[in-house]
Amino acid sequence: MTELAIYDMDRTITRTGTFTPFLIHAALARAPWRLLLLPVALLAMLGYAGKLMTRARLKEINQSLLLGRHISRAHLAPLTASFAERTLRLNTLPGALRQIAEDRAAGRRLVLATASYRLYVEAIAEKLGFDDVIATNSIIGLDARVTAKIDGENAYGPAKLRMIEAWMAHEGIARESVRVRFYSDHASDAPVMEWADEPVAANPSAKMRALAATRGWRVVEWGS
Repeated sequence: MTELAIYDMDRTITRTGTFTPFLIHAALARAPWRLLLLPVALLAMLGYAGKLMTRARLKEINQSLLLGRHISRAHLAPLTASFAERTLRLNTLPGALRQIAEDRAAGRRLVLATASYRLYVEAIAEKLGFDDVIATNSIIGLDARVTAKIDGENAYGPAKLRMIEAWMAHEGIARESVRVRFYSDHASDAPVMEWADEPVAANPSAKMRALAATRGWRVVEWGS
């Protein structure tokens, strides 16, 4: 039977979130004046906290502010490459890297499933040695530029499970033919945890830890 090892990324493999750090990294490298828009981004975050907008809309606004409404792939490539290198050097948990190596050695297919954007996640996944990426996608314009608009769903909560299932269907993988191990830190991934054969709460948040205790999920700590 084929085995899949599916990992969340932010705070599961990394110490912190990656989306805002990526936007700041890109702004510093490409257009430092955009950092003056950080207060506007903060206001948008407050709007999300006040339920005035969706999480997906918040992402689109912040990307538009700090990266621009669109960017060519040629200009994006060096930004994502340097951010991926920085992430591996400064923002990965040692226990996560060991577990990824163990799953690879055991012959499991490594899948990164994250609500973060594919536009920078793929470079990180490549450096980590993942086989596949499931992530929030961006609309690509007719001019081949990456826009600040999400294509499809934000891969968060139940949407992440739908996107994993869609990926499996695309790859011709029947659910009954695979054993799925899934690692995540956050309670928003409860739908995937419930669906997986072997759910693992990695560096769990307080809510995820409580869920793990209730459901009997294995808990691991991969380093501070």
